[in-house]
Amino acid sequence: MAVDSDPNTDQAAGPENAGNADQRWIAPADSPVTVVAHNLRMRYKVLRTDRTPRSRVRSKFEKKQKVVVSALRGVSFVARSGEFIGIIGRNGSGKSTLLRTLAGLEAPSSGTVLTSSRPVLLGVSAALIPELTGAQNVKLGALAMGLTPDQTEEVFDGVVELSALGEAIDLPMKTYSSGMGARLKFAISLAADPSILMIDEALATGDATFMERSKRAMDHMLERAGTVFLVNHAAQTIENMCSRAIWMERGQVVIDGDAVDVARKYRWFAHNLALGKEEKAAGLLRDAIAEGEAQRDSERIFPLAVEDAEQFRQSSGGPDFEPDPFTRVFDHSHHSPARPFPSAVLPDERI
Repeated sequence: MAVDSDPNTDQAAGPENAGNADQRWIAPADSPVTVVAHNLRMRYKVLRTDRTPRSRVRSKFEKKQKVVVSALRGVSFVARSGEFIGIIGRNGSGKSTLLRTLAGLEAPSSGTVLTSSRPVLLGVSAALIPELTGAQNVKLGALAMGLTPDQTEEVFDGVVELSALGEAIDLPMKTYSSGMGARLKFAISLAADPSILMIDEALATGDATFMERSKRAMDHMLERAGTVFLVNHAAQTIENMCSRAIWMERGQVVIDGDAVDVARKYRWFAHNLALGKEEKAAGLLRDAIAEGEAQRDSERIFPLAVEDAEQFRQSSGGPDFEPDPFTRVFDHSHHSPARPFPSAVLPDERI
């Protein structure tokens, strides 16, 4: 029978996790800035599907309704070299969108991203060809990431060892499982020795051997003053590996701080949510939001103008589409009546 205990306590962490603190990466006390994100917003205009039955002729001439989906809502933070930053949150909280925006694969609707070097987002899917073997794709991927032919030969054995594919490295990639493909992409990404590496769920696909090898490889990279971002749904992985964690909810930063502290707050929130204790989960979320408010304000490089926010809201066009009932959880207004968590509100949607 499951015990409804608070994982923020030492007892909840359990004796099996006693050695985790020794395995975690400890960031340098002071180091150069590598990534700056200021007030990032990402809004998509999409067509809304109306499932109301209607005649075929009417459906052809009826105007489609456009709605705006907000994936990021004013995200700001500063990352430094030597930091291992985990990003956690529920599905749809904007974690993957944030990585793609930081990596330059998607331009934000507004806001600024500054990086000290070109980030590498795991992986190199565009360069990998399913019909070729894993070994051939290692060489192709390394060349696509800017390595010379000689450098490609030098890193080849290390990539194969890190991927832990064994003899499967000589089989076509189309025969690989999704986990095997992700491990190979991860190994190729590290071969380029990036200063800023962004990983989206890749470490969740490997066994214990791969996890240990990948951790050693990232530790080596961090020792050379790199910066790693890791998106993972498993808060325990973030707690065990990262030095810092950012909890996101509905495109906003809830709290940003020590990985163990933030991951355990998120696990306790998710635990109560899974048990259907929505009011308690709402309270935990609001407590975390209030605790992280000072930090969020300090990360904003420039003061936020209310006029700019309203102008952006009007220029985006279309109504906001909020399919998730857990939307308005950032409400700090004292005039709003208390409501259960599913109908809770996002307060001032600072833009």
